[in-house]
Amino acid sequence: MSARRIGPDVLYGTVADLGHGLRAGEHTSVELAEAYLARLERFGPSLNAVAAVTRERALEAARTADAELAGGRDRGPLHGIPYGVKDLVAARGYPTTWGAVPYRDQVFDEDATVVRRLDEAGAILIAKLASVELAGGMGYEQADASLTGPGRNPWNPEAWSGGSSSGPGAAVAAGLVGFAIGTETWGSIVTPASFCGVSGLRPTYGRVSRHGAMALSWTMDKIGPMCRSAEDCWIVLRAIAGPDPADPTVVDRDLLDSRYVSGGRPIAPGRPRLAVLKGTGEKEQESVRENFARSLDLLATYAEIDEVELPDLPYGAVAGTIIRAEVASAFEELIDSGRVTELTAPEDRIKPYGGQVVLAKDYINALRVRKKVQRALDDTLAPFDALVGPTRAAVANPIDVRFSEYFDEFDGPSIGGAANAAGIPAITVPNGFGERGLPTGLQFTGRAWDEAAVLGLAMEFQRRTDWHRRHPEL
Repeated sequence: MSARRIGPDVLYGTVADLGHGLRAGEHTSVELAEAYLARLERFGPSLNAVAAVTRERALEAARTADAELAGGRDRGPLHGIPYGVKDLVAARGYPTTWGAVPYRDQVFDEDATVVRRLDEAGAILIAKLASVELAGGMGYEQADASLTGPGRNPWNPEAWSGGSSSGPGAAVAAGLVGFAIGTETWGSIVTPASFCGVSGLRPTYGRVSRHGAMALSWTMDKIGPMCRSAEDCWIVLRAIAGPDPADPTVVDRDLLDSRYVSGGRPIAPGRPRLAVLKGTGEKEQESVRENFARSLDLLATYAEIDEVELPDLPYGAVAGTIIRAEVASAFEELIDSGRVTELTAPEDRIKPYGGQVVLAKDYINALRVRKKVQRALDDTLAPFDALVGPTRAAVANPIDVRFSEYFDEFDGPSIGGAANAAGIPAITVPNGFGERGLPTGLQFTGRAWDEAAVLGLAMEFQRRTDWHRRHPEL
């Protein structure tokens, strides 16, 4: 029997949609994989979203998934679902370039833990997805800072898809994969997810193993899902979370052990208590302010909303000092050898040398102050179910405009530096469109280990809206 043609509407479906189709006989895993592979090969290059297509591995795994499902073995909701992984994460036998010219021929002989766990859940790896070079940790100022070229936004290809998980953001939004895996040290999941109009979850530091992923900042790196819905993020998180002997930083805490979980699913409390940072909605880009105000109006119909201020601590300086010092250590050989000059962005060839002169006392003091940051954020968030705010103060920048020339025009209180330094979870979900037809995002930030809280709130928001069901026409 010839393969059925699968239309874009199916490929833009959620994990639940795709899984239902598999089990109802509407399509096979092989048909899904072939359809997504065709889109990756057709649209991936124009979006600069793909580092490598794993065709042979994907089709072999898809055939196995179909045989298992036909034989009555169902591994769960990800069984037979094609996905892509950011090119910082190793996949055995395929290039893992870290988005950077000096590593363009790098190949590992084992899968990262997150890839292995998704294999065990029956998911189908079909692509390594583009990344900003070395996860953007060298201090880039431009979209064109990647081996694969500037990430282009599926909603407007003259706009950036965001960094450093540029490929996962664009690929999920464009329907090139069923879901994706990204990484975040300081905004690298939530920014591209917001810019591209998808749902992106940054888990608590220590929730997901980083074994087999590039180290940028050992004490701040996180791995998380980028999907078409918050519910998909929960499904993927359940598959990848948990302790790993190969990564001693991972904590053994049960995702289901939470007052925000019922029947195995995240739930929002009957009348949630939400916090908003003082000054939010005053200095952001006009469309971001308007969409946030409308989102607050909707949230206010079923939640209590209060205004809060963060304690006066040097959040940005703490996060920045830690990252600069740890990047200089992680890439000491690259910097000392002079091969750092092979990087694409001019800033990335120069700024890493600054990290080599971070004083030990400054790094240690930053680690000490981080403990105060963690306590301060936990105390601030304790009376609430989550803090809510715009994910970014503006929609995605034009592809050819330096970040400082664009984003410095817009301001507003942000929890990004503080939350990443503290290692607490957040999810961004789409909440409308703004300038140049580009998406805006709404972010829920919670206490450490409370992924179920932010996911439950995001799922409730998406139950009452349809922004996550919209997609670009390529």
